[in-house]
Amino acid sequence: MHPLPPLLHNRPERIAAAVEQRVGDLRNRYERVAVAYADCGTYGALDEVCARLGVPRLPGSDCYEVFAGAQRLRTLLEAEPGTYVLTDYLAMSFHRSVVVELGLDRFPDLRDDYFGHYRRIVWLAQHPTARTRAAAQRAADVVGLPLEEIVVGDALLEEALEELLGALMQA
Repeated sequence: MHPLPPLLHNRPERIAAAVEQRVGDLRNRYERVAVAYADCGTYGALDEVCARLGVPRLPGSDCYEVFAGAQRLRTLLEAEPGTYVLTDYLAMSFHRSVVVELGLDRFPDLRDDYFGHYRRIVWLAQHPTARTRAAAQRAADVVGLPLEEIVVGDALLEEALEELLGALMQA
């Protein structure tokens, strides 16, 4: 595993180039390389890079889909389009990844500008511990919205990783 900076998700237009650079670096050390990213807001740029480099990637449009499944996520968002979604990682890093990155720590009056159209926060809980639950609740409190918890676990992520590794072994 050779992770890229998680804050790239705040600048998805940079993901494809960062992945291309990392794959290039790793190809000097490894016979096979795979990308453990969904599209993550690259609007196909990541797929173009992966196709050009001949490397497989995780399926799906984003990590929410990887954790919850495409149909479940679609149903969740259709039921309430104003849904802000958290993962365990995002719940735990919300202050750094969202509050600081959006400047809400310096300009808290922008909260409603950023989150005024949301109606709820749904936490897709992979490992619902007291610590992650408290972090998810803090994030919901910052945004001023009710929190809903949906336990998704890691099963779908594990399946996607198994498929990714299978594709890698066939490459």
